[in-house]
Amino acid sequence: MRIIRSASAMARWSQALLREGVRIGFVPTMGALHAGHRALIRTARLSSDALVVSVFVNPTQFGPHEDFSRYPRRVTQDAAMCREEGVDVFFAPSSAQMYPQNFQTSVAVDALSRRWEGAHRPTHFGGVATIVIKLLNMVRPRTAFFGQKDYQQVAVVRRLAADLNSGTVIVCCPTIREGDGLAMSSRNVYLTAAQRQAAPVLYQALATGATMIRAGTTDMARIRRAMLTTLARQPSIHVEYVAVCDPDTLEPLTRVKGRVVLLGAMRLGSVRLIDNLIAKAGKKRRGRRTLNPRR
Repeated sequence: MRIIRSASAMARWSQALLREGVRIGFVPTMGALHAGHRALIRTARLSSDALVVSVFVNPTQFGPHEDFSRYPRRVTQDAAMCREEGVDVFFAPSSAQMYPQNFQTSVAVDALSRRWEGAHRPTHFGGVATIVIKLLNMVRPRTAFFGQKDYQQVAVVRRLAADLNSGTVIVCCPTIREGDGLAMSSRNVYLTAAQRQAAPVLYQALATGATMIRAGTTDMARIRRAMLTTLARQPSIHVEYVAVCDPDTLEPLTRVKGRVVLLGAMRLGSVRLIDNLIAKAGKKRRGRRTLNPRR
């Protein structure tokens, strides 16, 4: 496995392979790799001639009171995992490489960034969009792989790649979960033992809503009440939002129809967790009609 730390060296490596017709796959990460990342890497490995994994804790997607300074950094362990999984290039640039002196360009994906995560973290998706397009320009992948856990981020990146004609196909891979349903995340290491016990309630709430939708419930107020009731079982949490949305536009729905995405975010102390589930509306079951017996 080759380790590259220079933005220009990364671009030269990619250009050389592209001239030979090599299909480059790409998994961009912020490091602290876990089993969810390993699943992404394995999926990418199967469909790529050469595979790049990047590790860069991007300062521009953190707000002023967020956890940038304490975000887990384990580059040595991350590189070891990538080596185990047959990654060809481990790209670990510094902030100075990604944001050199006099850097002054930013990218915005307006409508998709407005709600949900964008409302609670106003500068987040601008930072995500800017760093992703920089990485795509350096790595020049045919396909890039993202986890469904960050569903809104995937939607933003897909729109970004299409609107700016990157030529990269954005692949969304299923969320990898712990045995109790908690979505794997680098931030889970912040949870205390008591918080970790409470954390699966977000998944449970979304699963409650998804079950209702698949069973044919279309009343959005009823679905949302059921999700909030589930969340209320854990008084230690602070709910930021739960919603049922159009899976493409992320606009909230008033009635369920077809395929939808359920989104949620909550806080446990200083730890913020997000999750989502996809569901497809089912046909409402009707009770069996009973015929009056003949008199």
